Amino acid sequence: MSDLGDQATVLAYRLGWAAVRKLPARGAYALFDRIADLMHRRGGKGVERMRSNYARIRPELSPGDLDDLVHAGLRSYMRYWCESFRLPDRTADELAASVRVVGEQAPREALEGGQGVVCFLGHLGNWDTVGAWATHHLAPVTTVAERLKPEELYDRFVAYREALGMTILPLTGGQSPFRTLVRTVKEGGLVPLLADRDLTDSGVEVTLCGHPAKMASGPAALALATGAPLHPVTVTYEPTPAATRIGGSTDTEDHGEGARPNRASAYRVVLTFGPAVAVPDGGTRSEQITAMTQACADFLGAALREHTEDWHMMQRVFVADGIR
Repeated sequence: MSDLGDQATVLAYRLGWAAVRKLPARGAYALFDRIADLMHRRGGKGVERMRSNYARIRPELSPGDLDDLVHAGLRSYMRYWCESFRLPDRTADELAASVRVVGEQAPREALEGGQGVVCFLGHLGNWDTVGAWATHHLAPVTTVAERLKPEELYDRFVAYREALGMTILPLTGGQSPFRTLVRTVKEGGLVPLLADRDLTDSGVEVTLCGHPAKMASGPAALALATGAPLHPVTVTYEPTPAATRIGGSTDTEDHGEGARPNRASAYRVVLTFGPAVAVPDGGTRSEQITAMTQACADFLGAALREHTEDWHMMQRVFVADGIR
């Protein structure tokens, strides 16, 4: 039964990548909205974990307002999947039109000067889109991916992200990726790491929106090991101004030989680089890593309160939920 379930999962993703790319944009995004609506009605473990996480960072909400926020979070989450299935068809110009960047001057200057840059990311918005954007418009991306099951699904995700121009290292199942990341940064590379959830049991405890939480120590450790700047980064959504939509429409484009599906969305991604995190003058290396990770958590927390629905976190993060 497990093998059958794995095969069904892989088949679903194959169909997604093949079929969703052929749909007109309006139809594709409407379909994924309906999937989110169904998830909201049916509930389930992941939906309830999202609700619990949202309740911790937005304790002022009434039960009804919290439920509306979870619904919006599921729509944002499914927008991520719809965009990801369609992302391989995006050109560099389309990526530029679909991403608004804030605070890029410092990391861009560092990269152009030959210095590597480390970024601390949360599971916000669409990090695949900004990874593809960065490869075309900032610097090639090297990052680490959680090894998914079934293995074929993990392999497909690696191939998908590498086709977008990113270099993907497995978190587990081989040599530790840390040495490769150190070499990449020292050679002037860009290394963004998803770090708002500890996947290794070696993370550090920080305070996120007033609650103890566990986060990955990798970004801070990598910055300390290489001397590279560490920038906390958030990725959120905003409505796309009509004037900047590709082709001026969210449905079809006319190129003289008939209309083709428009790859634009009614939303665009906002990529925000926070200021580089200061390295504490004193303390042990462990204390420095914790302080730097806390600074990243503070930057992330401010974005979570403002853009809660874009935090696609359906796993445990907070210590009170059993993270150790």
